[in-house]
Amino acid sequence: MTGFEPGLKAHLESGLTTVARAWAIERSDGVTFGFTDHDRDLSFEGMSFKAGTGLTAAALQQSTGLSVDNTEALGALSDEAITEADILSGRFDDASVRAWLVNWADVSERQMIFRGSLGDVVRIDGAFRAELRGLSETLNRPIGRVFQKPCTAVLGDASCGFDLTTPGYAHEGAVVGEEASRVFELGAVSGFEPGWFQRGRLTVLTGGASGLSGAIKRDVLDATGTRRLELWEPLRASVAVGDLVRIEAGCDKRFETCRLKFNNVLNFQGFPDLQSEDWMIVHPTASSATSGGSRR
Repeated sequence: MTGFEPGLKAHLESGLTTVARAWAIERSDGVTFGFTDHDRDLSFEGMSFKAGTGLTAAALQQSTGLSVDNTEALGALSDEAITEADILSGRFDDASVRAWLVNWADVSERQMIFRGSLGDVVRIDGAFRAELRGLSETLNRPIGRVFQKPCTAVLGDASCGFDLTTPGYAHEGAVVGEEASRVFELGAVSGFEPGWFQRGRLTVLTGGASGLSGAIKRDVLDATGTRRLELWEPLRASVAVGDLVRIEAGCDKRFETCRLKFNNVLNFQGFPDLQSEDWMIVHPTASSATSGGSRR
C-alpha cells in the first residue's frame, strides 16, 4: 500500500477498516458541493460532505503514463444538490472534482485519490451520469502560438491585457424583450455606436439564468434607441423580462480594431504584416527590363 498517508496506510493494514469516499465539486461560478457515500455527513478541509445524496463512483482506473484517468460518478438529481436545471444550463460543465479515501472514524486519516474535472454529464430518469477527467486530459490539447494575421487573444484575457471595466466598453441594463433565450432587447443604450457590441459577450446578472453568458452575433440599434442583440447560440436557461444583463464590447481581431477601438496595439497577438499564401507561393517571372529591352 505504497503512496498512502501513513495514518491511513496503517489503518488499511489493520484489517478492520472504516473507510468511505468523499467528493468535492466546485463549479466555475465558485459554488462548491461536498458528497460522501458514507451514511453520515463528514467534515474536513473546511467543507461538509453530505451523505444520502445517492452519489457513487465507478472503479477508478489510473495509470502511470499520460493516458486520461477513466472513471465516472453516478448520482440522483435533487433540489438540494445537483438539479436537472443546473445540468441543462451547463453550470456543471468542466467543474473541478476532488475525491478522497477517508477513514470516517478519524477524518484526519485520508488520502486524495483523484483530481480532475467533469466531462460529459448525462441525465436519465431522475439520475445523472458524469464522466470524470483526470489532470492529464489537458496534455491532449494543442497549445502554442498560431501565426496568422488576426489576433489570437480573447478580449480581456491575460494575453490581451485590456480592462473591460474601462468606461465606454460595457453596459448593464434590464431586458425589455427576449426570444427563445437567444435574442434580447435592451432599453435606451445611448453612447454606443451600432455594432459596438457585435462579437462581444452578454452575461446574465440576475434571475434563473444568472451567471450564464453567450457570444453576441449581431448588434442592431433601431430608430427608437432600442438595442437588439442576437447570440450565436441560445442560453441554456430562460431569461425573463426585467432580468439584468451585462454586455461587453466586441472585437473582430483585426489590427485596425485593436488600434482604433481599444488603443491596445502593444498587446496585439496577431501578425498583421504576414504575407498571404498566394504571395508566398508565387514564382519569379521575367520583367520587361530583362526580356530584350536595353538596360541603363
